[in-house]
Amino acid sequence: MVLSDDKINHLSHLILNHLKAPRHTRLKVEEPVVLREIKRLLVGELKVEEEVDVIVRRRLATYSRPLAEGSAEWETLYRKAFEEEMRKRKKV
Repeated sequence: MVLSDDKINHLSHLILNHLKAPRHTRLKVEEPVVLREIKRLLVGELKVEEEVDVIVRRRLATYSRPLAEGSAEWETLYRKAFEEEMRKRKKV
């Protein structure tokens, strides 16, 4: 999923505001540092999802029987392959 800089900025501020809530945590560093780290993590995760999307689409394109993108069968196979590929990349 591609998000604009404005959307990433908005999400990072929402996350920061949630972290700053009194019952959750106190920040040990300045807010701009935390915002940069949140943005870096969001962008990194989005890049991984984009890479996985390309891999899964290539895999589905190699099937002997062509699948119509958007069909129920394609969506099911895409979701399963996407989840499998994401599990392979999951950091423990």
